[in-house]
Amino acid sequence: MAGLNLRFTEEELDSLRARAEAEGRSMQAFAHDAVITAVNEHSRLFNEAADHMLKVSEELNRRLA
Repeated sequence: MAGLNLRFTEEELDSLRARAEAEGRSMQAFAHDAVITAVNEHSRLFNEAADHMLKVSEELNRRLA
């Protein structure tokens, strides 16, 4: 599996450590899941926006075709 090095401030690292500890997980597992969740959420929001734009412009697109 490929790796990625991330840099955090001491405050960020303390927050990450505390959050992971509170959930009984490693910092690596917590950070991995947070990144994947953010990527998936970004994709979902993009797809929702694209779907919305297609619906809103459907009539205009039909007339221009």
